[in-house]
Amino acid sequence: MNKLYHYWFSPFSRAIRVLLVEKDIEFELTLELPWARRHDFLVLNPAGTVPVMIAEDGLVLTGSYAIREYLEETDPAVLLLGKTPAERAETRRLIDWFDVKFNEEVTSLLIAEKVMKRFLKLGETEVSNIRCASANIKQHLSYIEYLAERRNWLGGDDISFADIAAAAHLSCIDYLGDVPWTDFEGAANWYARIKSRPSFRPILKDLIAGLPPAPHYKNLDF
Repeated sequence: MNKLYHYWFSPFSRAIRVLLVEKDIEFELTLELPWARRHDFLVLNPAGTVPVMIAEDGLVLTGSYAIREYLEETDPAVLLLGKTPAERAETRRLIDWFDVKFNEEVTSLLIAEKVMKRFLKLGETEVSNIRCASANIKQHLSYIEYLAERRNWLGGDDISFADIAAAAHLSCIDYLGDVPWTDFEGAANWYARIKSRPSFRPILKDLIAGLPPAPHYKNLDF
């Protein structure tokens, strides 16, 4: 069976978890704390980051980019990057938007301040970083609404990894209760659609000891 090393607040891990279920690929989930720097894990991925997947044949794949491209090529029954070159280009553009821009401007700031500093005792919370992320997320939610108003899904007619990547990042922030859904109904409606998919249900069951999720986190209709 495939084995996936993940961490709860890694949006990249969450995205691969959703992708595997969407493609109906069986896998075993193993928690890996990146800061632990375990020797056996560093042998698999010297960068010490998740996700890392060990395929059934023993192939080691590191990083969400490599894993999703490998799965798309080896399991084409369910295509989540698009069917045409143009569709794939747009999907990859949006993946880059969320995995780079959204991550730098929102996810990494809030996770660092509200999760990492708390559990690793890395010092006082920088309120300015939280304020910055709170302002930035509004621009991203506006962009999601713009796309959702003009397309069936973010990348086009069909659900794609663009939706999965966006939802993976938002789910991390939503766990903390930092997504202003009431101000962005269009984005909330889009998120409710992907949140209701069977592939996303395991994400909503994540529970971190000492850090309970926001009350609405598990609700499919919010």
